[in-house]
Amino acid sequence: MSQKFTLARLVTSGERFEIMVNPDKALQYKLGKSIPISQILVYDSVFKDVSKGERVSEEKLKRVFKTTDPIQIAKIILDKGELQLTTEQRRKLIEDKKKQIITFISKHCADPRTGLPHPPLRIEQALSQAKVSIDPFKNAEEQAKEIIQALRPILPLKIEAASIEVKIPPQYAQASYGTLKSFGSIKKEQWLSDGSLVVVIEVPAGLQGAFLEKMGNLTKGTVQTKFLK
Repeated sequence: MSQKFTLARLVTSGERFEIMVNPDKALQYKLGKSIPISQILVYDSVFKDVSKGERVSEEKLKRVFKTTDPIQIAKIILDKGELQLTTEQRRKLIEDKKKQIITFISKHCADPRTGLPHPPLRIEQALSQAKVSIDPFKNAEEQAKEIIQALRPILPLKIEAASIEVKIPPQYAQASYGTLKSFGSIKKEQWLSDGSLVVVIEVPAGLQGAFLEKMGNLTKGTVQTKFLK
């Protein structure tokens, strides 16, 4: 297929509907970017089979989509249907998604034998060995949770997080709050009368070292931390 266009396809009511679209703009649209449908459509017709040049009748379009307007129909097909990716698009999307999945696993899982996170390269090698299939459009976190199960026979993995009690002196409390939230889930917080902040935060295994270092830097080493059982 020419890289000047690709297809978006929707199967509904037992029928197949295809449109010719600009591959780059259609992908950007599917990824959430606001692009006028008129700029995405290459040809203002709806086909049963583009390769055979078979158009869908206006009667059928009206029955299924309640309109014959190709722009309105194209939006429905793009929103609800499947976009055919170019080879390069698919390769790049899968590679980007794989990196996100590896990052998630590295941050949230540890080797149960050592309590330490696996290096990203080791996780990537296990992904290849397990022959895991990656969906370029599916949420990375959702996929990672499924992939962890597939990796366990190859790579010992335990989803692990530590509860840490953190006390921040008043002069650093306000400025540190946003950083705290970015590292984990705050389970409890208390502002003391002197302006100090005490929180209990749950931090993923792979972020604990970076978290302690960051809080130490932010507070010039005055932060107090305690790991809770």
